[in-house]
Amino acid sequence: MTGAENALVTQPKQTRYPMLKESNHIPDELLDARAEDLLDLLGGPTLFHLDGVNKQPLFICTLLHGNETTGFYAIQRLLKKYRDAPLPRAISLFLGNVYAAKEQVRRLEHQDDYNRIWPGSHCADSPDKDMMQTVTHIMRKKKPFASIDIHNNTGKNPHYGCVNILNPHCLQLAARFSHIAVYFTNPKGVQSSAFSDFCPAVVLECGQSGDRSGEDHALAYLEDVLALESLGSEEETRPLKLYHTIARVVVPPTVSLGETGGTEDLCLNTALEEENFYPLEAGTLFAEVNSDKDRLLTVSSESNEDITDEYMERIDCGDNQELRLKKPVTLSMFTTNEKAIRQDCVCYLMEELRIG
Repeated sequence: MTGAENALVTQPKQTRYPMLKESNHIPDELLDARAEDLLDLLGGPTLFHLDGVNKQPLFICTLLHGNETTGFYAIQRLLKKYRDAPLPRAISLFLGNVYAAKEQVRRLEHQDDYNRIWPGSHCADSPDKDMMQTVTHIMRKKKPFASIDIHNNTGKNPHYGCVNILNPHCLQLAARFSHIAVYFTNPKGVQSSAFSDFCPAVVLECGQSGDRSGEDHALAYLEDVLALESLGSEEETRPLKLYHTIARVVVPPTVSLGETGGTEDLCLNTALEEENFYPLEAGTLFAEVNSDKDRLLTVSSESNEDITDEYMERIDCGDNQELRLKKPVTLSMFTTNEKAIRQDCVCYLMEELRIG
């Protein structure tokens, strides 16, 4: 789920990536490096194993998307704090797409999406996919205390957690970060889903890259979890407003995109960028239409069924048409950023989920 602006940078097809690197030591230069410096510093994706007072490691993952940097800077501040003191708990830290981070983009043009190729992925086999299998195999043997994957969004969203299974420990991890969480099972091949098979796992969505509040929040959360002896009982779970992702909205490449008042085929309602995680009523304007094309967007369920007609209604409005919501729904990650939409989606549709 999850992504900051999805720009691409062309890379020669013959480029070969180094294999996964492992280290038990953080180079001093990393503590002051920028995310775009990491490729030159490390040479490729790197898995660090750092000792701590409690030997069961906390797995932390960041930069699966190269322009989602909040996690890296939060971890950098954490490591600086413990430069001359033992960590409360061992950490296994995976710094992912340092190639894309160098170019400050989500991924390079000929790369896989680093958060779609973990075990359970439907993507074609590739060296990068093999690398994620290797990281998973290494960490499964280490029996981590928990897994935390840190991301940013493109659109305006509150900070929230994501889980892939509804067990008490995963929900506790999410609730320690925010009173809002999202449960999703699609897309496949995400890191948190792969690790949920053998340890509690959560995704932190920390708002937009470059927002210091997201970095502060992630740092405070990491310190909180590092200090835990255990995740406790189900009764200790904090109050949590839980949503379930029910659909994903995508736009075909043949449809031109614009914003409210534009002349493109589909002009998205910019006001909805302020409405992520707020309930919307049936009849809410989703987009203006300036085209007679039959299919301007597709709403796909978690099982990849086309449910567009269930959620969207095309209405004649004199000289033009509008797409309006057919039923009440809550949006997440809604964005009008065309680069983000072309590589990922317009938004996700959610419903509130009540458990227990």
